[in-house]
Formats: sequence, structure tokens, C-alpha cells
Amino acid sequence: MNTQTISETRSSALSLRALWAMALMVGLLLAQALAAQARPDSFADLADKISPAVVNITTSTVVERGTGPAPIVPEGSPFEDFFEQFRDRLGEGDRPQRSSALGSGFVISEDGFVVTNNHVIESADEIIIEFFSGETLPAEVIGTDPKTDIALLKVKADKPLPFVSFGDSDTARVGDWVLAMGNPLGQGFSLSAGIVSARNRALSGTYDDYIQTDAAINRGNSGGPLFNLDGQVVGVNTAILSPTGGSIGIGFSMASNVVKRVVDQLQQFGETRRGWLGVRIQDVTEDVAEAMGLEKAAGALVTDVPEGPAAESGMLAGDVIVSFDGQDVTDTRSLVRTVGNTEVGKTVRVVVFREGKTVTLKITLGRREEAEGAIPVAQPGEDAPEAQVEKTILGLTVTPLNDELRGQLELDSSATGLVVVNIDELSEAFEKGMRAGDVITEAGQQKVASIADLDDRIAEAKEAGRKSLLLLVRSSGDPRFVALSIEDAK
Repeated sequence: MNTQTISETRSSALSLRALWAMALMVGLLLAQALAAQARPDSFADLADKISPAVVNITTSTVVERGTGPAPIVPEGSPFEDFFEQFRDRLGEGDRPQRSSALGSGFVISEDGFVVTNNHVIESADEIIIEFFSGETLPAEVIGTDPKTDIALLKVKADKPLPFVSFGDSDTARVGDWVLAMGNPLGQGFSLSAGIVSARNRALSGTYDDYIQTDAAINRGNSGGPLFNLDGQVVGVNTAILSPTGGSIGIGFSMASNVVKRVVDQLQQFGETRRGWLGVRIQDVTEDVAEAMGLEKAAGALVTDVPEGPAAESGMLAGDVIVSFDGQDVTDTRSLVRTVGNTEVGKTVRVVVFREGKTVTLKITLGRREEAEGAIPVAQPGEDAPEAQVEKTILGLTVTPLNDELRGQLELDSSATGLVVVNIDELSEAFEKGMRAGDVITEAGQQKVASIADLDDRIAEAKEAGRKSLLLLVRSSGDPRFVALSIEDAK
């Protein structure tokens, strides 16, 4: 190799290193740009944009005297007169007093519609909205939905109001930045930043779909918005989990996709109008799935079909709803939310698993609000045998229903089944919540009126290779399915 060749080789190597250095520098710059995009240096510009649409809410309620705590004084004690005179001197007596509360909200239209929590304005006889500019206006209630804790208010302004729009909460990902704004502890407009900590949280409501966030949320933030970095509302701040009453980084905001549907109905009707199927349901557990011959533990198991849309379309207790209006049903929660979000009066296809095969039903939905409070009608059965017999099986001591037991349990005269008169507290049945006084109305999805019926169902399940037997049990009138192991049953 000559000197010229060595020089060219070194030159090429130097050029290659330079290229690598440039590529590395570009990569670092891109990484920094992406990091800056993911974590902005400041939220100030976004805060300036969204603040004018966020409001403080002050409510006022008249409270009757005597409804709150009072000094405990022995009746007839001389101190009793002293305290009465003391209250009278203060001008209190028994006259009503006015109580105030604080919350947050946000404007969703230039003509003055305001969203907040139902618990912020519940029972209030006066509602005052304070805007970021300091202006105050009275508000009227357009409608409320206690099930999602959402309320819609309206103010009358002489000019278009700044407002914010709902975003798609389904696109919010765990780890995304979010901003909470409101009136924490009555301190006025305040902004806090955090991330989406979890999705699809349920607290206690039927239609719960909460976004969990570590953005600081305190009392007074209720009803305020949770924003994404596009300035769109992805949640309504509703609750916190805290042993102290203050923020510990576990806050919950009702997802905007739930809120938007509620708000649309409140704007249009002044009330919610949710679809109603007319069934009682429970989740399909692994043992229930095995007992029924289902391939997987999914769907919603129908425990009762009172008078309503489902009954009129031929649905039966023991059916497993696997599909509703073209959507797979994963569990009871998903079914309840899907049905509730479906238009009242719509005819939908419902696929159920029944006796080893699928059946498709066409059901025209009713309205849940009209149906609530109705008492389900018990399904009539066959007359129970007159003979009073007891038998202990599956950890249960059972006996057929008779007129005396029907009276004690406040059952219809036509009710049939086996009453649990005693239960082994170490048994599987006890662990799964069965108690004395429960009534077994079905076993293996067939009615039972005698102990012989139960024995036959156990034998049939064993012959079919089943490890457990599905019982339909009524506890205080409420039906549910319980799967019990039959491997050791005699």
C-alpha cells in the first residue's frame, strides 16, 4: 500500500466519523425536540387559552334550624333553659338559616350552558356563577343526572361567552399529560398538572367510567374540567380517594364521552333517556362457565326476566347474553353501559347462549327511567309436594317450600323450590354467600320443586362430565346464579 492510498483511507475514515457525529447530533436534537413536545416547559399559554371558560360556582341553600348538631343537655336540666336563652340572644332561635357551598364548572357554549357536578348544586335554591374576569351571573338548572353526578346549568349573558369543547376521552392514554382547573378549597381559580394514572375506573355508579389522575384535586374542584394538552375537556373532576380529605394524588374525573351524552340529553330533554332491556344479570365466572359449557367466562348471565322488553321477546333466566346490537358483551358492566347508551325505542339484535347453542332475539328497548322502581314479578312454578322432607347435600340442608314457609319468607303462593334451612359454614356454598332462608328455584337451568329434582340434576351433571352444578338462588327475593362443586356430592 503506498502513501497516497493510506492518506485516502484515513480521509475516508475521518469523513465517516464526521457523518456519524452529525447523525448522532441530529438524533440528540430530535430526541430533545420530542422530549420538549412530550413535556412542555410551561403550561402558561394553554392556561391563558382555557381559563376564561372555567367558572367558580357558589350555591346557597336554606337550612331549617334543628337539623344540624346541637349541644347535648339532659332533659329537665337547668342548663336546658340556659342554652335556649343563649341561642335566642344570638338571634338564632328556630328560624331558618342560609348555608353556602363552593364548586367549579366550565362553559360549553357561547350562549351560556355550564357543566358541573350534580352534588355541587343539589338542593340549592340559588346558584351564582363567577367567571375568570370577576363577573358574576345567576344560573338556572336545566337538568341533572345523579347516576353520573352531572348537572347542566344556564346563564344569561349580554355577550357571547368564551367556552371549551369536549375531547374524545377514549383517546386518553395512561401517561398523557392533563390539567385540572377549578376552585379548590374556595381559593379561587387554580391550575394543577399531572398525568392520566389509569382508565375505566369504577367507583359505585352503574355508568361509572372514570379517568384517574394525579393532578391535584381538592374540595371545591368538583365539577371542574380536566383538560388534555389540546385544551379539550376529557373529564369532569368528581371525586378523590384520600384518608385526610385532601389530595394525595388519586383523583377521579368522569370521562368526557359519558358526560357529553348526558349533556346532550339534558340540553334536548331536560332529563336523561337511557335504553332499558329489562333483565337482572350477573357476571359469568369461571365455575359458572364450566357448569354451563361455555368456552370462556364472558357475557352477562340473566338471573331474572321481569315483565319488560326482554320478556316480551322471549329471553329466559339462565340465558347468557354474549352480543348486544353487534357488540360483544364482556361482562355485566359493559352490557349495562351499552344498553344505557342505546336509543330508547330502538330494535336491537341480542345473541344469547342457551342450552349449548346460540339464539338471536330481536328486542325493542324501553326507557330505564320509566322502569326504575318496578317490582319484578316472580315466575310461577309447579306446586310443591305436600310431604315435608329434609336432606343435607352440597353443604346445604334443604326442604321443599310449603304454605308455612312461603308465608315466613313472604313468597307468592305459587312459588316453588327448595328452602335452605341450614348451611355448613365451612362449605363452598357458605363461602359463595348462600345463607339459611335462601330459596333454590333452579338447578342445571331446570326448575326444582323437590329434593328428588335436585338429586336428578346432580346425577345428570355428573353424567355429562360436569364438575359443578349451576343453581338459581333467591336471597330476599333477589335472584343470582351460584355454581357449586358436585365432585363429592352423594
